[in-house]
Formats: sequence, structure tokens, C-alpha cells
Amino acid sequence: MMNEKVLLKRRELLLAPLAAVALRARSRSLKNPFFALCMDTHDEKKRNLAEQAAMLKDLGYDGAGHLWLDGLKERVETLDRAGLRLFQVYLRLNIGPNPKQVYDPRLKDSLPLLKGRETTLAFLVDGAAPSDESFDARAVELIREVAGMAEPYGLRVVLYPHWKNWLEKVEDCVRLSRKIDRGNVGIMFNLCHWMKVGDEEQLKPLLKAAMPRLMAVSISGSDRVAEIKSGKGNWIQPLDSGTFDIRGFLNTLTGMGYGGPIGLQCYGIRGDARIHLERSMAAWRKLKAD
Repeated sequence: MMNEKVLLKRRELLLAPLAAVALRARSRSLKNPFFALCMDTHDEKKRNLAEQAAMLKDLGYDGAGHLWLDGLKERVETLDRAGLRLFQVYLRLNIGPNPKQVYDPRLKDSLPLLKGRETTLAFLVDGAAPSDESFDARAVELIREVAGMAEPYGLRVVLYPHWKNWLEKVEDCVRLSRKIDRGNVGIMFNLCHWMKVGDEEQLKPLLKAAMPRLMAVSISGSDRVAEIKSGKGNWIQPLDSGTFDIRGFLNTLTGMGYGGPIGLQCYGIRGDARIHLERSMAAWRKLKAD
């Protein structure tokens, strides 16, 4: 009979390649750039843009997102000084029949400021009932218009699904992006907004459908979909909180090949922003290490 030590040695030799593959897989995961968005909306310290940039740099974030166009030049300058990146600028688009404003008229003059920065323009689209496909043609026309404006500056446009907006679901973004059919137009997956309208059992098929055009993702700590929909759960929390399996979600995302930026959604989190941002960064580093 073969010696037990010999058997153990052979087993180690057989398993070694598998262990090496697993180690390489872990080392490839979560190398995504990690930035913060909406961290200033409810910050009790009311930090200015320079203070926000310094805080993000100190905590280890790769950059920030910027809400609307007010203060955009200052945001760019303060992030530059901190050695950080402006990942996204969020904008509204109204596809309704007689809107007061289709999109911010300052957009055209703001684009040169973003040239060469790999910044995406993230559009929230409203003006009609959620998911009403009869407005698709108008949305296609307008998104192609802004994408055409952005293209000479090397900028991309992402469709930002937002709860209770016309563009509410990731499925809407998939449908619309196929119709738009432009190389600089893609999809953003927002975990918090998906929580309001999504189905956990359909998450993997949904991500698979979005993946060919998926350019950005936002996450946060969250309770599970059933808890959110029942009104008993919290949909935007620091990354170390909530009952939703954020590790499993990120494993699915990176396992499908997503290597783009991941934003930390902080909208509505009250108190000192530094405290919850520090907690979320600690959770992010743990997720990267495990």
C-alpha cells in the first residue's frame, strides 16, 4: 500500500495548479478604480470642493463624481491639485413634449474643460412615465445629439437608470443603448436604484445583458431587495452595512469581465462624510484583500 506521506505529496502536486489559478483570480479581482459620488449632499461639515478633494485623497479614493454643472471648473482644479480623477459628471435630460429645458445649456461650453480626462457624462432621463417605450425615439435622438457633442473631446455618455425617472431600469438602458448604437454611449448599473425595481433572481442575467455596453457601476451598502421594497430596509448605507451580499455581487461583476470604475453612492448619508467614507474605504480594502 502506498505510503500516506507519498499520497499527501501527490495530492499537493495535483492541487497546486488549481490553487495558483485561484490566487491569480483573486489578484485580478477588484482592481477597479474606486471613486465617491454625492458624498457632499448631506455632509454636516459642508466641506468645500478643495476640502472634499483633500479628504478623498487622504482616505485613498481614486477620485470623485460631480453633480450637475455648477462648480465644475473648481471641481476639476481641486481634483487635479490632489492628484485625483473626475470620473463622472451627472446631468439631466428631459424627453417630455414641452420641457422648460431639455438639458443644461452650459453643457456645450463645459465639454472643453473635460477633454482628455476620461470623464463620462452620466444622464438621468425623465419627462415621461417610467419605461414608456413610446418615448424611445425622442430619447435616441437627444442622446445621439449629446454623444455627438461629447465625441470630439474623447468623452463617453452613460445612461443612468434612476428610480421613478423615465429611464428607471437597467433593462431600459440596454434597450435604448442598442437603438442608439454609438460607440461612446453605454450603460451604468446603479445598485441602489436597481434595489427599488429589481429582482435578485434575475441579477446575473441582467448584468450579462448589460455587460457589452457596461461602462460604469455604483454601489453602496444595502439591505436586500425584498426588504427595500417592503419599506423595512435601507437602500444607501456605508459599504460595511446591510444584508445584501455585496461581495457576491462584485464577484459576479468581475467574473463577467467588468474592469471599469466603481463609484460609491453616498447620497442621503447624514453626519460627517469623512466618517462614513472612511468606513466604506475600510470595507472596500477588505473586499479587495479577501
